[in-house]
Amino acid sequence: MAAPLPDTIQTAVVTGGARGFGAAVCRALHKEGFRVIITDIDPGKDAAALASELDLAGETCMTATLDVSDAENWQYLLDECIERYGSVEVLVNNAARTEAQSALEIAPARFNEIMATNAGGTFAGCQVFGRHFKEREYGRIVNLASLAGQNGGTATGAHYAASKGAILTLTKVFARDLAPFGITCNAIAPGPMDTPMVRAVLGDNLDKALANIPTGSLGDPAFVAEMVAMLCSQRSAFVTGACWDVNGGLYMR
Repeated sequence: MAAPLPDTIQTAVVTGGARGFGAAVCRALHKEGFRVIITDIDPGKDAAALASELDLAGETCMTATLDVSDAENWQYLLDECIERYGSVEVLVNNAARTEAQSALEIAPARFNEIMATNAGGTFAGCQVFGRHFKEREYGRIVNLASLAGQNGGTATGAHYAASKGAILTLTKVFARDLAPFGITCNAIAPGPMDTPMVRAVLGDNLDKALANIPTGSLGDPAFVAEMVAMLCSQRSAFVTGACWDVNGGLYMR
């Protein structure tokens, strides 16, 4: 099947889209003309409010429950989207769990839980939606990695840092395997952004963290969300397997 025509409305699925940075991504994609599926393990009032904000009539936005660590949930979601809209063109893997904890104190079971959600969820999403994209010979995948996956993490736990490092590798794997079918797969690795999750992790160490950032500020979620939207566009066809760093100068390469 040929790639969608430029004037065709495309459908984008965003995981962890009900609040925080995920909500910023949903707004950015909807602004660019995408239908948006706001998914979350517990969508609740936040997702409903965001959907109403984006489209009160519900024609170009819907909410869905998704446990990213459950591959069957992914297939159910895809089937639901296809039934309603006919196809999906974009997947943004944003959902993640994080906490600050010493590597020597992390229980193996807890490490595996974080890996299953962050890395396992990204793998399952890329695999399930990648098959659909391959059938259609078109697709865009954007995975949210992190500075922690590049420098080992300074304000997060080893489980979170390891999972984000795995996401960077998975991005390259899927980019290579899916490129022949008109599909791109890229990652964005933000440093600390001005989101509730980041502020909760930093807590009383916020001022100290800001002093260590060369630019002296937290990242703007809206700007990073615009980067996501750019990578989801048809014009980004020549960009795949890349990691886009947005970290205020904390990590330079």
